[in-house]
Amino acid sequence: MSVNHYENFPVGSIMLPRRLRRPVHAIYAFARTADDIADEGDADAAARLRDLAALEAELARMESGDTPETALMQRLQQQAVAPFAMPLQPFYDLLSAFKQDVSVTRYAHFGDVVDYCRRSANPVGRMMLHLYGEHDSRSIAQSDGICTALQLINFCQDVAVDWQKGRIYLPQEDMAKYGVSEAQLAEGRADMAFRRLMAKQCERAHAMLKAGSPLGKTLKGRIGFELRLIILGGQRILTRLEEAQYDVFKARPTLGPHDWWLMLKRAYLQK
Repeated sequence: MSVNHYENFPVGSIMLPRRLRRPVHAIYAFARTADDIADEGDADAAARLRDLAALEAELARMESGDTPETALMQRLQQQAVAPFAMPLQPFYDLLSAFKQDVSVTRYAHFGDVVDYCRRSANPVGRMMLHLYGEHDSRSIAQSDGICTALQLINFCQDVAVDWQKGRIYLPQEDMAKYGVSEAQLAEGRADMAFRRLMAKQCERAHAMLKAGSPLGKTLKGRIGFELRLIILGGQRILTRLEEAQYDVFKARPTLGPHDWWLMLKRAYLQK
């Protein structure tokens, strides 16, 4: 599963309890479909927004107690929302972020990027906590921190990929501060100014990931183990970025078999 399609979403994971596999698959299908509407194919902006609005209308039907019209949303209602009494706000938040992807391609300040992450990434963590019956405010806050951090790391990995899509998630304010222009991104030039800019973004992501990481030990059983793996994965990508001197234009930093072996070992030992 690619990063752009929720690689941190534990779809099909053998660590998921059997009772949660169907609801997680249904949630993932919704998120993947909405993401593809916003990001894939050759449709124009108007068509993308129209299709996302149709999904939003289906959520409204569910909210009013009616049966959705599409098989995708009926599956979501029957396998996830109804049996687990899931709140619908996280689904609305995801759609809000996807609609923003259609119309917004630049972010002036870091706070603007974080607000996007609040709706594009944090809902996934909140959904998983809900399925596991975790509702306390501290766990939710830590989950939000982890999810935002992972999204920021994703943005650092995908500077070149996002540029090809006409998007920049690096804050414009920071680009100006470090002297990095859009022309430089187009050239794929990872000079000292670009490396300093990227190091700042990674530093922020690391701080958020660290602040949320106690949740991996607080949560017991499979969800705790899986969350520790996800946190370790984010940390390893940050290490890969630093090792590459933040040159994401030559190659996108990814994890290999050795990384996964180390992560599995460390996740087990941290229980």
